[in-house]
Formats: sequence, C-alpha cells, structure tokens
Amino acid sequence: MIFSRSSGILLHPTCLPGPSGIGDLGAAAFRFIDVLSEMSQHLWQVLPLGPTGYANSPYQSFSAFAGNPLLISLEKLTEEDFLTAAQLHKMPAFPPERVDYGLVIQHKNSLLKEASAAFQMQASTVERKSFEDFCAANQAWLDDYALFMALKNVHDLRPWTTWPPELVARQAKALTRWRRELADEILCEKFFQFQFFKQWDELKAYAVQRGIKIIGDIPIFAAHDSADVWAHPELFYLDEHGNPTIVAGVPPDYFSATGQLWGNPIYRWERMAETGYAWWIKRFRSLLKLIDYI
Repeated sequence: MIFSRSSGILLHPTCLPGPSGIGDLGAAAFRFIDVLSEMSQHLWQVLPLGPTGYANSPYQSFSAFAGNPLLISLEKLTEEDFLTAAQLHKMPAFPPERVDYGLVIQHKNSLLKEASAAFQMQASTVERKSFEDFCAANQAWLDDYALFMALKNVHDLRPWTTWPPELVARQAKALTRWRRELADEILCEKFFQFQFFKQWDELKAYAVQRGIKIIGDIPIFAAHDSADVWAHPELFYLDEHGNPTIVAGVPPDYFSATGQLWGNPIYRWERMAETGYAWWIKRFRSLLKLIDYI
C-alpha cells in the first residue's frame, strides 16, 4: 500500500468539549473534523474505542469488539426522541478541565438506560428492523458481550473470576438461566452498542466527505476482566479458576526502574493457530469497519 505524505492530530473523542462531562460523537466531533480540514490536515488518530474497565483506560477494555457507551451523544438521542431536552437539563456540574469518570458513568449510564427504555416503547418499525439487523450482524461477539456486562452489573462490577463457579465455567444451564433473568439488561447493552456504532458510522462518513482518514489503535493484549477472555478461556493461559498463569508486562527501562506488570493474560498462540487465528482476524475486520488505518 502506498501512503501519501500526510499529517494530522491525535485526539481521543473523550477529550472533546461538551455538556455531558466527557467528549462524545456529537457536534464537537463533527466540528473537530471541520477544523482538521480547514487546517489542511488529513489524519485523525484515536485511542482504542472500546468500553473502558480498570482505571478507565482504553487499553483495559471490557471487549475487543464493542464500543464505549460513554461516547454516545445524548444530544443525538434527543434528536431521535429517545431522550427529552428536559432530561438533559438535569446535568450535574461537571469539571470543565477533566473527565470525572465516577460522576459521568453514574449520570450518563442512567440517561442511556432511559433512552433504551424509550426505544423499546416507541421505536418505529424501521428503527426496530435496523436494531435487529445490527444484533444479527454482530451476534458472534455481541451476545457474549451483552451477557458479560449484564452479569458484571448484577455482580457489583466484580471481576468475572469472582462470580459463582457455574458462571466462571460458563455452564450451559447457568448461562441459559441468567440470559432469561437478565433479558432486559442484555437488551439494554445491545441498544448501547447499536447507538454507538450508528453514531460512529455517521461521524466516519462525514470524515470521508471532508477528506479525513482515521487511524485506529488495536491493543496487543486483551484485558483479563473482559468478555473476550471470559468467553474464550481456551485462547489464554489461565488456571482452572480463570486466573492468569502468565501475564504481560515490560522489563525495567528509563520510564520505570522496576518495570511494569500489566496483568493481561498471555495468548496461547498454538490454540489460535488451530483455528487459523480466527479471533485475531475477526478483531482486525471489526476494527477496519470503523477506521482506515491500524
């Protein structure tokens, strides 16, 4: 592939200004693309876009395939009548210079759940069909992810290795029972993903119109506390309880005299080879639907 000489800016969407305490995929993101174009820039680099876990880091995501619901624009949801202007006027006093994740998560998740409930009650036939098509097209990762997040929420966000043994081992009867009991919560998680990818697709299409290419980021390791490791334990070095037996890190260097212990489980490459590296191929294909370069 031949790349033309280009320049651009690294800016994660969370850094964009906005009224919801965190940058999102709304008006400010479109304006940022306009600014890049006006400055004759052609590249926008972002960090990983997945739902953040430990320390709210985009490099410790609950999924290698899902999008971060905190990036969903609430204003866009009002345009679709799934939220009202009155609901948005109840925003807390977010600090203007940084993201207060505790406050943002509490408030934004509450509004996203209200939007999901409104969607279930009043969505048009066309909107429901679009949602169903999205769920079907992404079933390979979405079903596990939505169940994982619903279970995580009902277990007070504790790591999956601390859940009941039948869930840690993914026993079929237990999964069936919890899918039934958490059906509403699972549907809510799927709605979040539907909205994230819908809004991102609109933003990406606008970037194309303005001549902006997006550089994405694919973390080499998966987070241990993630739907990926929980759903595919055979692909990682884990013990019988799901805990990593080998973890990732780096040796001492100028950045850290003691090195760094990241805690991500190491891949069992020989098992991945048996499937033709299917998990990695799916991961690359999924990301390349969102961005231009990895």
